[in-house]
Amino acid sequence: MQPLTIRQLSERFPAFSEPSIRNLVFCAKPRQSTKGPIPGNGLERAILRVGRKVLIDAEQFQAWLNERRADSSHERAAA
Repeated sequence: MQPLTIRQLSERFPAFSEPSIRNLVFCAKPRQSTKGPIPGNGLERAILRVGRKVLIDAEQFQAWLNERRADSSHERAAA
């Protein structure tokens, strides 16, 4: 599948606005704060950066969503 821009991804997955996708991209990699390391959300595998252009592989994004759904269902079952 062809990588999509953030706008195109937002159109394909209307539950996610452009700003929310940009936030997911920002939080994709682990980063450092004054209080210590902040883990990433794991979306980095779907992100392609070419210069300043940010593209997202829609299939990898879909797989990432499915994994998050599976993780949350396990958490609910354990509660």
